[in-house]
Amino acid sequence: MASPMTMTEKILARASGKSHVEPGENVWANVDVLMTHDVCGPGTIGVFQKNFGGPTAKVWDKEKLVIIPDHYIFTKDSMANRNVDVLREFAKQQDLPYYYDVGTDRYKGVCHIALPEEGHTRPGEVLLGTDSHTCTAGAFGEFATGIGNTDAGFVMGTGKLWLKTPPTMRFVFHGNLPPYLMAKDLILAVIGDIGCDGATYKAMEFDGDGVFALNIEERMTLCNMVIEAGGKNGIIAPDQVTFDYVNKRDLRKKPYTAVYTDPGAKFVFEKVYDVTKMEPTIAKPHSPDNKATVTQVKGTKLDRAYIGSCTGGKLTDFKAAAAILNGKSVKIDTFVVPATTEVDRGLDTEMIGGKSLRSIFLNAGAKIGDASCAACLGGPSDTFGRLNTPISCISTTNRNFPGRMGHKEAQVFLASPMTVAASALAGTIADCRDLLI
Repeated sequence: MASPMTMTEKILARASGKSHVEPGENVWANVDVLMTHDVCGPGTIGVFQKNFGGPTAKVWDKEKLVIIPDHYIFTKDSMANRNVDVLREFAKQQDLPYYYDVGTDRYKGVCHIALPEEGHTRPGEVLLGTDSHTCTAGAFGEFATGIGNTDAGFVMGTGKLWLKTPPTMRFVFHGNLPPYLMAKDLILAVIGDIGCDGATYKAMEFDGDGVFALNIEERMTLCNMVIEAGGKNGIIAPDQVTFDYVNKRDLRKKPYTAVYTDPGAKFVFEKVYDVTKMEPTIAKPHSPDNKATVTQVKGTKLDRAYIGSCTGGKLTDFKAAAAILNGKSVKIDTFVVPATTEVDRGLDTEMIGGKSLRSIFLNAGAKIGDASCAACLGGPSDTFGRLNTPISCISTTNRNFPGRMGHKEAQVFLASPMTVAASALAGTIADCRDLLI
């Protein structure tokens, strides 16, 4: 009789046509969705065409290829613009139905949020993308991970990839989440505990009543940052919250099969948290595992606040930040950048006390940018909100390595949207609990 399997093992077993796989086992996995964007897309296309027949080669399945320009798009940089031109030409040549071109009504924004919005994330599937934060989609109960251009070019031609089955680490969050905590606090605590290499090539499975009380966007935040701990993928068991979101978004109504970890499945590591005893958490420069509670760094001088990215630019993030900023004024430069155009529209339709989120941000003195990755990855010098001088910034993004948001000497503190908003009001790192009393 086969031994019990985790969710990740079950998905890879099914994708490879096997009844059972073990951690460390290599398999040929059939890929359900391949995603690429403007940074890695041209390189991926080059690999594909070089190895599968040149400029006239056809992708393995155009219904399974999603291309989303999002990183270096609102810029005059000629090389960045050329990257988008390459994607545009390829999408036309391949007659791709899921190319979300910048400058058109189809443009979406950050790929990791656009994928679920457009119905490309489904339980039980394998989703690969040329971006490390592809792991975000694990929130939907699927195996999602980032790959390089060479692997992506191979997938583009064959629809398969040789993958090693990762062992699974399990993180359980119990208790009712206090109003001053968000998923960002939870994942920063985990990364701080195990380190940036603590989950190297492992699946990180999140469980517990504290996880399943989160909405789908907050679950995406948990899975988004597993790569900051070295994880291969993050994953959360699908429930009715998952099904409701997926069934509404996937207009093709493509069938899917949810999988769940078997009782008795083996984990290489387990850690249990009581969320009622946790504090707002911050990652100090220059690493996501440089953990501190907000109490330990409260009062640290700041020059800028940034709310955006695949980790911190969702509607839930902006609602939390706006609730803190409502009726107040920021003391430092504060940038608000929606992850997608859908989220951007939500700034006008979501209300707090009869006021739209957009009006709250603008009245507080914040600047709002176009939906995109914007300053999260630095980028060309004319990128919105990019750090061009060695200032101190508190940000909802996912990385604070030297140069990540621009200047190599900039000090970047990672925090939840609530902590960032409270800090924008104070001009120093602040505790959002002081504003919720």
